Amino acid sequence: MKYYPNTSLKYEQGFSIVINNITTPIENSTCYFFDYDKRSQSVNMEFPHFHIFHEMMILLSPKANHFVEGKCYDMIANDIILLPPSVLHQSVYPPGAPSDRIIIGFMLPKQDNYTSGYREILSIFNTVQPIYRFHREEQNLLFSRLNDITEISQNVKNPGVRSLMIHCKFMEFLFLLYNIREHNQYVPSSENGPKDKMYAITNYIHTHYGETISLASIADTFYISPYYLSHRFKEVTGYTVVQYIQLTRIKNAQYLLLNSSNKITQISEQTGFSSFTQFNRVFRKFCGMSPSDYKIAAQNQTSYGETLPQNISIVSS
Repeated sequence: MKYYPNTSLKYEQGFSIVINNITTPIENSTCYFFDYDKRSQSVNMEFPHFHIFHEMMILLSPKANHFVEGKCYDMIANDIILLPPSVLHQSVYPPGAPSDRIIIGFMLPKQDNYTSGYREILSIFNTVQPIYRFHREEQNLLFSRLNDITEISQNVKNPGVRSLMIHCKFMEFLFLLYNIREHNQYVPSSENGPKDKMYAITNYIHTHYGETISLASIADTFYISPYYLSHRFKEVTGYTVVQYIQLTRIKNAQYLLLNSSNKITQISEQTGFSSFTQFNRVFRKFCGMSPSDYKIAAQNQTSYGETLPQNISIVSS
């Protein structure tokens, strides 16, 4: 591996580390997935998605945007975004050359002697603002831990020892990030234009999807005409307001189906549907299967990178 230009982080396109695909119960598994690769505008995600694991992305290319719960964050090289489980997010890369980035996904055992310590360190994933930007000195300290992990993965032959060493070094990385969190230099850009207002509305939908909301009520909340909202929202996001509301509800319903013990009728109510009949109809429209069939299909998935079936298609409302 070579040092990436203008950074102390080593990088090699296509390099990856996988520890423990999810084939054992989550409560008893420690899983890691490191992906050193690039993405271009042509593979931008069509709609936000979520994971059942913690994820972080380190952007190496000059810039990109990331949407978290409908809110847009500008990122530049060496920024780190932290995403807890269940949060809807979406990377958007600019036109031109593909953007280099590192994705790290991980799971820690839910039952462990150090659970309270893990919980405290992982609180860095649950801040109001998910982007971390540091000065070069802090960057070097963080990136040296990641460089150690790549060295361990390539040079330690015993797989058990290798996995344990990677886990310990990554804990060092998280602990350091936790300790320097107050040095975060990231400042979100202010909303100052029509496009930013549409992003504010997507964020509003992500935080109010469980309530009774509609095109008319959102227009009233943001003091704009329903006609303007309808046309401008579709122009900026590619979706109608109704489609976006429904997709946000369905994505959150998917997470609850897999990660709660609630009945499907309860999930229908939690995610803002007026009736179970409506929930079932909309779920089938976007996912091509019923909520119960989705849950069964997802439970049969075992690959770390394919935890959830994402066969959502957009059908005009």
